[in-house]
Amino acid sequence: MQNILSVSANASVENNPIIFGPIHSRRFGMSLGIDLSPTLKQCNFDCLYCELAPSATVEKQIQTVNPETIINELQSHLSETIDVITLTANGEPTLYPHLNKLLDEIDRIKKTTDTLILTNSAMLNDEKVFETLLKFDQVKLSLDAVSADIFKKIDRPHKEIDISQLIENVIAFSHLYKGKLFIEILFVHELNDTKEEIEKLNKVLKKIQCTRVDLGTIDRPPAYPVVGISYKELHTISLMFDASIPIHIASRIRAESNHNYYSKEAILNTLDKRPLTMDDIHLLFDTASLAHLAELLQEQKVIKKVVSNLEFLLPEENENRKRKKSSKPLTFHNS
Repeated sequence: MQNILSVSANASVENNPIIFGPIHSRRFGMSLGIDLSPTLKQCNFDCLYCELAPSATVEKQIQTVNPETIINELQSHLSETIDVITLTANGEPTLYPHLNKLLDEIDRIKKTTDTLILTNSAMLNDEKVFETLLKFDQVKLSLDAVSADIFKKIDRPHKEIDISQLIENVIAFSHLYKGKLFIEILFVHELNDTKEEIEKLNKVLKKIQCTRVDLGTIDRPPAYPVVGISYKELHTISLMFDASIPIHIASRIRAESNHNYYSKEAILNTLDKRPLTMDDIHLLFDTASLAHLAELLQEQKVIKKVVSNLEFLLPEENENRKRKKSSKPLTFHNS
């Protein structure tokens, strides 16, 4: 039966390309995408904000593409200009049953290009998937909510998926994973943007070891009648998280200029609480504040630091504190 389904899926691949791009991603560089479900949506979530049409959730793929077909297509598109090979899907890529075999074959031909997977985190409860994800160079895990009721409202998961177990798996994965780990939170108006839910997310994020936490909102027409929040609201939310969490505001589609005056002291205080990119700066600072920032950069009281393709501005003293902390041996505690 599996062979029949695979042939059926491959027969329609011509009109549903497996490989797409390359496209330039601000967060990940030049990305070449692999769609592991090119013919239809196959997902264990039916998120309110998904750009794909609503559909019933599934616990496994019913149509698959042979790994050999994917590798053949990939080889004809690979080049030295590609920074990452991104595994995604019309749905959830970790439902692809040949993921481990496919990754091994990609590793064989990719040379210095990184592998990246974009996943909703739910399949980390599967030991084989967990072990496979540890082999990726980069992993992006979604975590939209901590409360069970909000999680169910936003992500509309398959009936057996439990948010408490999902969170435990994300934390455990973060302590074992050696590559670049990104956590993504997508905010929906009047659902997970409340003070109470952000406090719960903050508590969980403090237990996760990751390269960056990306805050986003609805950027594309959603499957259901929900709306996102503004850049200003995202910025306000970012300041509610603990300063030790590497927060980045990823969404700017709904960004509006909010030019305010910041003194030099206010700039240092703001950057100490939350390092910002120049995109953030141009949305937040007025002309006088930009001049203050230029002086602080010249005086080397503010420095620039690149974190996985993104350049952040932060106080020089902030970086010195982090260096002192990082010189101490790391200890982990089971929680």
